[in-house]
Amino acid sequence: MSATRYGYAALARLAWPVVLSRSAQAVVGFSDALMTASLGEDALAATTAGSMNIMCLAILPIGTAYIVQSFASQLSGRGDLVGARRYGWYGLVLAALAGLLFAALAPGVGPVLEHLHYDPAVKVAMRDYLTIRLISVAAIVGIEVVGNWYAGLGNTRFAMVAALLTMVCNVALNWMLIGGNAGFEAMGVRGAAWASVLASVVGFALLLILFLAKRGIPPADGPAAATEPPKPVLVEFGRMLRFGIPNGLNWFLEFAAFMFFVNVVVADLGTVATAALLATVQVNSVSFMPAFGLSSAGAILVGKAIGSDRRDEVSAILGRTLRTTCAWQLSVGAAYLLFPASIMGLFAPEGAGDSAEIVAVGATALALSAAWQLFDAITMSVSETLRAAGDTAFSLYARLAAAWLLFVPGSVLAITVGGGGPNAAILAVVAYLAVLSVVMGWRFRTGAWRRIDLTG
Repeated sequence: MSATRYGYAALARLAWPVVLSRSAQAVVGFSDALMTASLGEDALAATTAGSMNIMCLAILPIGTAYIVQSFASQLSGRGDLVGARRYGWYGLVLAALAGLLFAALAPGVGPVLEHLHYDPAVKVAMRDYLTIRLISVAAIVGIEVVGNWYAGLGNTRFAMVAALLTMVCNVALNWMLIGGNAGFEAMGVRGAAWASVLASVVGFALLLILFLAKRGIPPADGPAAATEPPKPVLVEFGRMLRFGIPNGLNWFLEFAAFMFFVNVVVADLGTVATAALLATVQVNSVSFMPAFGLSSAGAILVGKAIGSDRRDEVSAILGRTLRTTCAWQLSVGAAYLLFPASIMGLFAPEGAGDSAEIVAVGATALALSAAWQLFDAITMSVSETLRAAGDTAFSLYARLAAAWLLFVPGSVLAITVGGGGPNAAILAVVAYLAVLSVVMGWRFRTGAWRRIDLTG
């Protein structure tokens, strides 16, 4: 019974909508980069770096909201759908607060960029992009809240539909607003930003309507929960933050280390190298999403197993998840080794500035990035399993130490001090992920996650 409930078939049923959903979300940033590439390396660097900076800012509330999935999966696993729905509402409150906070940060974008090492033209374009994109944070976090709430219940299809709708809207709006098609003014980088904002709002609106209408809620997996009165709203909201904020800080501080790497360390290599390396990251952000989707599907099954008091099933679930994510990432690495120039050629159309140089630098970087694929698969799968169990504090400490005590100083020494160039930048990421995969694997094997009571 348990093998059927938590086996490969169950993983696949949950995973394929998540894979499509995450891949579609990655296409939004990929589309922005691809459609601004024809405007030159300044526009490409501004759009790719701007997109990642927005993600760096939004990753704290997004990572915090991700814990909604853990609560929903564990509570639905024991039959408490009413309790699970309350955590959906708490997540929406978090999204609203995040939207207000980040919209208020817009006036400070320009002054902050003045302290970074980008060329003046890149700074101007990135300022416009970031100022516009900050408007969309509430919708971005809201999509994650409702999508993860439904995923925790075992319904991953709604998030997929919303992500596909967002992707289609983004690509269409990019075509209209970046180059000025269908009667619209050509807005360049600003058009890419507005396309992403409007597409995010459309995707969130769909999910919010479904949530408010209580559509697509599957039956509870476990027996009906005991009829005990719920804890006060502030107590439960605080419990969500207690477990969610470490997860959000985990993602934020890791991503902040990476953005320091991009905005300070890599930026010193020049615009061509920056554009090539950021394009490499965009390619990886698309190819990595199926593995992340599989890891998230595995985490849903882990949460349900824990909620229904089947903790002994968790190791087997993680094993299946690891085998599938590693197989995918290894195939991605093989493609990077075999066809790096063809893939990077998408970002350097003929006649667009330093096209040949971008392809040359980017192809080498992409081929080297094949070395981190297996480490990335292990880190994702184990981290998501620990998050589903509520073991978010250790992941925070581990990523904080690895990112800021190893990755950042190591990359500065290799690139800024040692003059290592773009290849050293990629190898620094490889070393970081290798260390993190070992630490996360060790944490799971200690069994500390078994003693955590997420739902109280």
